[in-house]
Amino acid sequence: MTEATEQTRRFSVQARHVDAHHARVLEETSFEAAAVAYAEEFGLPFADEHEMSVVVRDLDNGHQHSFRIDLDTGDTTATG
Repeated sequence: MTEATEQTRRFSVQARHVDAHHARVLEETSFEAAAVAYAEEFGLPFADEHEMSVVVRDLDNGHQHSFRIDLDTGDTTATG
């Protein structure tokens, strides 16, 4: 049996607390996966901060979503 694999898409991801030129282009299967990948690879931890807010934009169609990521647990919540 062959498993169906999800199609990867290109996303631009940026933390809300940094300038736009710090955005990264990532290939992931969903907005949420791109947000988590950004936090894991490019997150800028702060001593007192336990969460990060990111904006994820699909580079093919321009749709955009925002997420809050708990840096301790990896839990991701859509914020609008």
